[in-house]
Amino acid sequence: LAAKEQALQTTLLLSVVKFDAFEFALEKATELGVRAIIPVAAARSEKALLAAAPKRAERWKKILLEASQQSRRLRIPELAALTKPDAAFLSNSIGLRVLFSERPEALSLRSILEGQGSACVVTAALGPEGGWTDAEFESARKRGFCEASLGRLILRTETAAIAALASVNYALSGP
Repeated sequence: LAAKEQALQTTLLLSVVKFDAFEFALEKATELGVRAIIPVAAARSEKALLAAAPKRAERWKKILLEASQQSRRLRIPELAALTKPDAAFLSNSIGLRVLFSERPEALSLRSILEGQGSACVVTAALGPEGGWTDAEFESARKRGFCEASLGRLILRTETAAIAALASVNYALSGP
């Protein structure tokens, strides 16, 4: 168990969305073994939520602790402070960097993960309701992110977090 948990080195850049959905995504990301979570103040995140987010940090840490205990994780994921997209895209500059997108030019996540080893470090960025802005796409691209799709359907942020992390875990779990 310890070796499997250490092998998964995924950081989730999670745009702030309505708190019930955001907290659900935190819980499920923890259960799926994410190493670190960076809340992102995306351009399309609701301003009232961004203003209230710092006050929720202790609650979010408690959610991570409880989800870690429930899933018998050895480590609680790191939770960063609320971060603007440009700074978030600079974090964790090693490994595979994936920005999830509903745009037609995005590659399938499967094709991006093909051939990656089980020790691959992954940074996965999920946008808010309404998606990333063109400026955020450009900022991510300049910082080495590739656009990935989770399929033809448009998913809510909390659903996309589960789908993305489960797919990464499956693809990188090795034999």
